[in-house]
Amino acid sequence: QAQLAETGGGLVQAGGSLRLSCAASRGTFSMYAMAWFRRAPGKERVFVAGIKYNGVYGDSVKGRCTISRDNAKNTVYLQMNNLKPEDTAIYYCAAKFGGVSMSSDDYPYWGQGTQVTVSS
Repeated sequence: QAQLAETGGGLVQAGGSLRLSCAASRGTFSMYAMAWFRRAPGKERVFVAGIKYNGVYGDSVKGRCTISRDNAKNTVYLQMNNLKPEDTAIYYCAAKFGGVSMSSDDYPYWGQGTQVTVSS
């Protein structure tokens, strides 16, 4: 059983919305900083959003997404609006101790990813 499991990906038209969820196994969920990264084909993995207490956003999605968490449900969410074709990527949930980092190398715990495809 994976520690982190993403759901909510799919195919959406440009301008549409998706809400991704990441469920964590029982543990000390509230102590972790949670983040979303994405990787498009042929591109490096990049930071999308992260949260410990407050949301932090990457430049590519600023103003178009909201990250939130429900510690009682061990779940972090990513609400994405006004999606664009360049948002097409595999979206990964990640966790680390301490505060939010924008570097994927700082996160020891990862989900398997969920595919988001945005058509024009």
